[in-house]
This record gives sequence, structure tokens and C-alpha cells, in this order.
Amino acid sequence: MSVDRRKIAAKVQYALWVVFFAQIAARFFIELPYNYWVSWLPALGALGIGLVVARSARQRTGTRPLAPVAVAPPVTGRWSAPNSPADKVPSHGTHSLAQTYAIDIVAEPAGGPARPAPVWFWPVARRNRDYPAFGAPLYAVADATVVHAEDGQRDHLSRSSLAGVLYFWLVEGACRTLGGSRRIVGNHIVLDLGDGTYAVYAHVQRGSLRVRPGDEVGAGQPLGRCGNSGNSTQPHVHFQLMDGPDLETARGIPFTWSGVGVPAAGGTFTVDADSTAPAPPRNT
Repeated sequence: MSVDRRKIAAKVQYALWVVFFAQIAARFFIELPYNYWVSWLPALGALGIGLVVARSARQRTGTRPLAPVAVAPPVTGRWSAPNSPADKVPSHGTHSLAQTYAIDIVAEPAGGPARPAPVWFWPVARRNRDYPAFGAPLYAVADATVVHAEDGQRDHLSRSSLAGVLYFWLVEGACRTLGGSRRIVGNHIVLDLGDGTYAVYAHVQRGSLRVRPGDEVGAGQPLGRCGNSGNSTQPHVHFQLMDGPDLETARGIPFTWSGVGVPAAGGTFTVDADSTAPAPPRNT
């Protein structure tokens, strides 16, 4: 599927979801002049478009597998990966927003403090500073140009309980879908690595950016800090490579981190500070 077709599909799909949720809201105030089941047609249409786009992505990954692009790790210290393309593709269960080969990582410092474990009921949510990933520095994975950088969205509380996760999926997720891709990924950075490859850092901490669009950065240069903005249940780093700067039309590209490879889900890995030693910016 071409970029233009993916762009049209994304816009139509978004419009259908807006119509669907608008009907749900309208039914609280007025009686719509058509059968209840008709109001589900926009949702079915949006899901159908998603299936077609996903099928195209599956065919691409199956028939034309891409070689992973080697880049430096975006963090230092000890981390683990709740979701990883080393175990399944697409790693997040979807090809949308170029997430085919995306990875999520959370901080697991050897000397503590430990990351809070999920609970069934209480506390419903936790403060972000309870998680060692919150505020961890993010580094440029290669010499690059900053294409997009924003950090104005708030860092919400973690969704550490069953009730919090249900609220996250049923309420927050639906609302952020209507807000578009930038609300889903939260504060984020997009780097142009050259040769048609772009790196994305999602869920960046509010007010932590040290770069702006147009900046030239060197590998290992600090970019911002890990946060908990957007569709995130706890502070973590979401990282991915893609073949274009637009999340809604780009396709995912596999990566490998120098000295680390692709961490498997559930395992831990450690990145020495020397491996992401800051390089001077090329032109800022």
C-alpha cells in the first residue's frame, strides 16, 4: 500500500471513529432518527480499514523481510522489556503507527529502588516518581536531525491496578484515539537518521526536552527524559524505527542495539554509560 493510500486510509478511519463516538455521546441527549445498530456501521468501517492496512503490513513483513538497522541504545543502566519484537511481530499486537518492531523498556536498577509490581485493587494508581524509569535520560541513537519534538502533554499517574488498567483501556484509550496519534504516543521525539530511517521516542517527560525541530544531534547526545504521557500505564521508554516521519503513514523498520541486540521480553539488559557517551552536536 502506497504512502498516499495509507494517508487516505488513516484519515477516513479517524473520521469514522469520530462519527461513531459522536453518536454515542448524542444518544445521551437526543434520540437519533435511525436504528441503534446502524450507529455501529462507522465502527465496523473503521475496523475494516484497520484490517486491510494490517493485512498489507503482514504481507510486507512476510514476503519482504527487512534487515535490522544497527543503532546505539537510547538509555543507559539496567532495563527490561515488557514488549519486544524479539518475541513477536508485531510486538504491540498492531502495525498501526509504525509499531511493527517497537519495543517498550522499563528501568530495573541493580541497586534499587525496585519498580512497583502490578496489584489487583489498591493502590489504584501510583505517583510517577515511584518508578525508577521516570526522569531517566534519553540519548540520540545515531547522528541525526530532529524532525519533531514536543513535551507539553502532562505525565499522568500510573495505572498500576486492575481498575486503573480497565479505565486506561476503556476510557483513556478511546479518548486518545479521537485525539489522534500525538495523543496516543504522548510527548515524543522523531529523529531523521538518514537513508529513509526515522527513530521515535514516545511518552517523554513533560518539560524535559533539550532539543527542538531542526537541531542536528550527535550519537549519545541527551534529548530529554523518560516520562508517562500518552497511552502509558507506567513510566517507560517506547522506541521504534520507521520509514517516514509521519506516524500515521510510516511503516516499522526492525532495529538492533549495538552491544545489546534486541532484548527479549522479560529479560534484563545493561547499557554502560560509555556506550552512549555524548558526542558534540553537529550544528545547533
